[in-house]
Amino acid sequence: MSKHYGTIAFTDNVREVQRHHDSETFYNRKRLLGKAAPGTDALTQDESDYLAERDSFYLATVGETGWPYVQFRGGPVGFLRTVDEHTIGWADFRGNLQYITTGNLAGSDRVAMIMMDYVHRRRLKVFGHARVVDAGDDPTLLETFTDLDYDATVERVVLVTVEAYDWNCPQHITARFTAADIEPHITPLRRQLSELQAENARLRDQLGPNLA
Repeated sequence: MSKHYGTIAFTDNVREVQRHHDSETFYNRKRLLGKAAPGTDALTQDESDYLAERDSFYLATVGETGWPYVQFRGGPVGFLRTVDEHTIGWADFRGNLQYITTGNLAGSDRVAMIMMDYVHRRRLKVFGHARVVDAGDDPTLLETFTDLDYDATVERVVLVTVEAYDWNCPQHITARFTAADIEPHITPLRRQLSELQAENARLRDQLGPNLA
């Protein structure tokens, strides 16, 4: 948990629930330490490396109705990246043209993000302020976030100034594996199967009529 995570997450109502479950004293120490520290929390190399390996994440914004909106964002590995120790960003691809997240950010720039690693049962949560940069406003920035090997239109880049973050424990995270995760383990088995099939065919040809 970074220094200022508790100052954002542990509101009075949250602390009341923590008090009821006997965890308020422990977490309040963290909240007070963060409250006394100036500035925001810098990302370390651990967070940067973790973000660079992700191919998706979940993004929460809040609209004018007061309702939270959670959106899945996906792309090739590397589409989400650390810009500097206080900023992360990603290429925002054209989707179903609802633009709920983009519209919400026009009213409030606060975001919450969850980046999952299902294979290793890890998750990173981030609080931050988002800024939307449309494609035509900064072509150079857009180019740096464009992957020419990925078939998608980048409509904008979203930059998030990180306020605080927290690594969660792996409890209750179900391990899941993508095709890309499994492929390195399946490829040798396919090769072995192909070799065995070829060897079997050669033996059958050698035995010929004797098989009968």
